[in-house]
Amino acid sequence: MAQPLDPDALRPLFPALARDAAFLDGPGGSQAPEVVIEAIAGHLRNGTANDGGVFATSRDTIALIEEARRSCAELTGSAPEEIAFGANMTTLNFQLAHAVARASEPGDEIVVTDLDHDANVAPWLRVAEDHGLVVKHAPLRAAGATLDVDALAGLLNDRTRVVAFTLASNAVGSITDARRIAGLAHDAGALAWADAVHYAPHRRPDRAALGVDVLLCSPYKFFGPHLGIAAIRRDLAETWSADRVRPASEYPPAHRFETGTPSFEAMAGTVAAIEDLRGLGDGDLDAAYERIRAHEETLTRAVLDRLPAIDGVTLYGIPEPERVADRTPTFCFTVAGSTPDAVAEALAAEGVYVWSGNYYALALMESLGLEEHGGAVRAGFLHYNTMAEVDRLVAAVEQVAALEPGRAAEPPRDEAPA
Repeated sequence: MAQPLDPDALRPLFPALARDAAFLDGPGGSQAPEVVIEAIAGHLRNGTANDGGVFATSRDTIALIEEARRSCAELTGSAPEEIAFGANMTTLNFQLAHAVARASEPGDEIVVTDLDHDANVAPWLRVAEDHGLVVKHAPLRAAGATLDVDALAGLLNDRTRVVAFTLASNAVGSITDARRIAGLAHDAGALAWADAVHYAPHRRPDRAALGVDVLLCSPYKFFGPHLGIAAIRRDLAETWSADRVRPASEYPPAHRFETGTPSFEAMAGTVAAIEDLRGLGDGDLDAAYERIRAHEETLTRAVLDRLPAIDGVTLYGIPEPERVADRTPTFCFTVAGSTPDAVAEALAAEGVYVWSGNYYALALMESLGLEEHGGAVRAGFLHYNTMAEVDRLVAAVEQVAALEPGRAAEPPRDEAPA
């Protein structure tokens, strides 16, 4: 059994956490530790250059790129030559989806899910429109807002080319059975295509262990800078057609999908973020994630015990404290009589930072009947969050729920001048 982390010992390493606020906006982007900030600044401070030159700073950049590929390969259970970098996950996914579509025939099928962030849905809708492909949608199970894998299995046939799914919902926190889904995809002769963006801060996004062919994630969700990472099975990266300028290198294979000059400073920050994660497990990434998971499960139980018990609060997602292994510490809820935006504003006034709306999980919000009502409120915990912040969230939501119906929906008014 992994020993839980001590967030109070970690928090001083994150400068932003010195602010008097509960940062529960982690599903939309995490805070960065000082080592990541310094790595980004250090690359620029010490002299940056594009790669391909014979002078010192260019050679430093080449070494940095190689180090970044090795670090991301280790994190994702891949080989360095299977790693591609991009501006963000969404941009990479649009590009890779076009590569798949060019290798497909009209009438071929893509399966997406109603649990996903739209970054793993919209690219497939676009290429389907452009190339005459068919997109099928795997639905949710109403109980717990989990993916209906049995229904997904029923959508597969010999024309299925890709099964695109999330490893964890960025809205309700539900974790999918990736190995089962990947097995179903492979049995149908299709690719298993995983969005690991929300998963990566909470569980190791190990492509090989999960059995998926393409895995995408973003360091800014696991305490690093804004960057996109794709881990692409080598034989696929070698054979797909890539949009690239003519002089661009064909090697490593995944590099073919990197258009233009990348953010070298973001690569430096990503290396530092992965090293920082590794340090949580005394050099072992799996051990680090076990410690993160143990701490987050403690927080999850506390939230599930208390938040849904507040009169007027409806929680969407797996509600049972005994099922903490099946979800991340991400909580989607509404408060009767108040709009999600009004609840988020009221919580912000108490120093509790949460999101409201659909968080780009459009199909999920539509499936739950929430999109037409402004979505929902989302509070998410990371390894640097504390039990005191659970208390702070619950107290703030209790305040909002106790207001007369409609009071929290009123826009805040500025005080009249004295």
